[in-house]
Amino acid sequence: MTIARRTLVTVGVVVSLAAEAAAWPAALMQSLGRDARRLVPRSLAGLMADREPQIIAEAQRFPPELAQALATDLAEGVLRPATVAALEGRASEAVELFGEQRVSEGVIKLGALLRIPADLSDPVLSAGNEGYPSGVVREYYAFVEGSLDKIPVVLDDAAALRLRSRALPAYWQSLLGRSRSQSAVIRTELFQNGRVVDHRTIDYRSPVFGVGSLSYSRAVTAIAATWLALWREANGDLTRIPATREVRPQEPPAASATPSPVSPSPVSPRSGGHQ
Repeated sequence: MTIARRTLVTVGVVVSLAAEAAAWPAALMQSLGRDARRLVPRSLAGLMADREPQIIAEAQRFPPELAQALATDLAEGVLRPATVAALEGRASEAVELFGEQRVSEGVIKLGALLRIPADLSDPVLSAGNEGYPSGVVREYYAFVEGSLDKIPVVLDDAAALRLRSRALPAYWQSLLGRSRSQSAVIRTELFQNGRVVDHRTIDYRSPVFGVGSLSYSRAVTAIAATWLALWREANGDLTRIPATREVRPQEPPAASATPSPVSPSPVSPRSGGHQ
């Protein structure tokens, strides 16, 4: 094999792996953004909803060098100071636009920052340098996307919604740590006996559903927390933030002979289906 041929093969493998670990698919990213908007002031949510296509497009135009630095840190499990500085710089661009009264541009730039907490909340991206066998990532995302109507979107960390922008780096690192702790479950459950497991053969009883559900809610909360921290820094309107609702399990009446089972649910930022 010639050097040129070997180089082409190597590049091909790298491109293949990059496509395999492309993070949340577009449909899931859009759903994450919509659910996160339920946790921010209605004024900001409305501005973002009106500019959703531009926000998604801007999120896809993440600077390649920053995307590569973030991917490296996700694989290693630690955000390096240089990466944090670059992420903070990216975030400050949105705040500066608001300060210059360029509100529409600021909303788009702020909305597109969902890419950062979404990636940090994704256990697929923090699986380590070894990654997953080919096909596992595809089946995992297909399962999560197909389970959206069954995933209860819950408030992962209420305190995070009150963070200031200076606290975001530590919060982002905590997201990465929690995602990394769940990465192995995907490999164990979706690659068995040397074969990739078809996502259509598993359901909500699988640990994959648990990981997908937890990571989805983690991402929704983290996106809203990041937006809110920067919106505060820009002195944005913080009125009319939708109230969350705590759902507690109910004890059946003592005299009941056949009590109905009730599953406990944590704080939910929404009711009904995805919008």
